[in-house]
Amino acid sequence: MKVVLPVAGKGTRLRPHTHTKAKSLVHVAGKTVLEHIIERLQVIEVEEYIFIIDENGQQVADFMRRKFPDLKCCYLVQKERLGPAHAVALAATEVKEGDDLLVVFNDTIFVTDLTQIPQLCADADGLIYSKEVEDYQRFGVNVLRDGYVVDMVEKPDTPVSRLAQVGLYYLKDGAGFLRHIEKTIDAGETVKGEYYLPSVFMRMIAAGIRLKAPEIDAWLDCGKPETLLETNRFLLQGRHHIHGETIDSVLIEPVHIERGATVKNSIVGPNVSIAAGSVIENSVIRDSIINADNRVSNLILDHSLLGDSVCLVGAPRRMNIGDHSHIEMDQ
Repeated sequence: MKVVLPVAGKGTRLRPHTHTKAKSLVHVAGKTVLEHIIERLQVIEVEEYIFIIDENGQQVADFMRRKFPDLKCCYLVQKERLGPAHAVALAATEVKEGDDLLVVFNDTIFVTDLTQIPQLCADADGLIYSKEVEDYQRFGVNVLRDGYVVDMVEKPDTPVSRLAQVGLYYLKDGAGFLRHIEKTIDAGETVKGEYYLPSVFMRMIAAGIRLKAPEIDAWLDCGKPETLLETNRFLLQGRHHIHGETIDSVLIEPVHIERGATVKNSIVGPNVSIAAGSVIENSVIRDSIINADNRVSNLILDHSLLGDSVCLVGAPRRMNIGDHSHIEMDQ
């Protein structure tokens, strides 16, 4: 099997955190989004990881060489921003006849058992992994008949389906799949000037290709600050890892403090991850992600996301307050 990972894109919804780094290298629960994804792929036998990159691609390549030096990787540059299907199409130079293909988009950390692919796809040609959602109006959804995908509707007004596509796809015939993308591009089937995979899949279904839509266990969106914090909370459940130094502090589980981080005279947690090199002192932090080499002092932080090398210093207050007072203070 070969795996295609489109990691190009500006990650505008995560700015300012993606001004200086690839969006797949943003941290959550003590690891980068990309590291979480690659670790989940280790349960299957992958011949090659094909990264579709942009001008920040060297950061991704350096990260993979450092964290996963034994994996075979190649890097293809998407010079034009023409959409997800166009990005996947660039993998054609690396995919040969007989290769099966897994496509993993990097805005999402998935929880599912990939070892079940052969059984799930025994009587189908591919899998469009899905998750049942309540707010179906926000997503592209799969419409099923007799267990197979027969239609795809983008942001439906009525509940024709609640099975949202999650950005994880498996195709038995990888080369054939890429040929269908090429046909879609040649036909100019765009939405607002970009090529998307639903058009490709509908073309495949019309040609008699059978696609199923297995439901994953969890769909963890990392595309926006608020969803990144939700994912941080989910991934920290049941984990309480203190590898750094804590001095005269209270830690409320779950908390992840990396080796090389220091927490002094503070209350940290729940749902806080603190990266190496950061120093937290005289502060209260909850539901937050603190990245590397930060200094946080004399502050209360809640639902906050700090990038690398941030210095955030507040000031203690001195008060003289009489009986029966009621005081509310903004930060």
